[in-house]
Amino acid sequence: MSLLEYRVSYQTLEFNDLDIHLRTLKDRNQFSDPLGEAESMGISSAQWSLFGVVWDSSLVLAHEMAAYAIEGKRILEVGCGIALSSLVLNARHADITATDYHPEAGSFLADNVRLNNGRRIPFLRTGWADLHNGLGVFDVIIGSDLLYERNHIELLSEFIHRHASPDCEVVIVDPGRGNNAAFSKKMIHLGYGHTQEQPETGAYLSKPFKGRVLRYSRLG
Repeated sequence: MSLLEYRVSYQTLEFNDLDIHLRTLKDRNQFSDPLGEAESMGISSAQWSLFGVVWDSSLVLAHEMAAYAIEGKRILEVGCGIALSSLVLNARHADITATDYHPEAGSFLADNVRLNNGRRIPFLRTGWADLHNGLGVFDVIIGSDLLYERNHIELLSEFIHRHASPDCEVVIVDPGRGNNAAFSKKMIHLGYGHTQEQPETGAYLSKPFKGRVLRYSRLG
């Protein structure tokens, strides 16, 4: 028997003419950390399942990426979780790399790539404070629901800045946890222009989305 004891579910999500098949945790009550790996990384039992379900913010970002201009761009998904946007971009043959801190994110991503008969998506398990991860720089950096805590403002902005090419676009979907204004101020201080808007979510969400799509850009 595997040491990992959690239940999963399968679903298919539609993005324009793309069908994305997805293996996720069955619900937010799943938990398995038999060797204490997540605990040693500061991931509590209450937080453990958050990577493995589909959140409204990740749906909004994935729909953004379904129509995003990708040609000639190297793209990074930060804090990818179940990596829905990476899977959408991979199906569009984009140059996409994914990162997350959770010990199970990489294995779920690999399984979901196989479910969709896709090309391997480069994945790196790394934290935002890691200064020597070897990722390099990207033309586009994306993420959803990343600003959980106040200390994430500094960590995330500096992580993005380290991995941004001289000409870089950043797209972050924030559900409105209260830290986006301070984050935007930090990004502007680092030299990025900033706009934001409420997305047109249509029928793919069960309730109105109260968050914003945050966009940052700079020209080298």
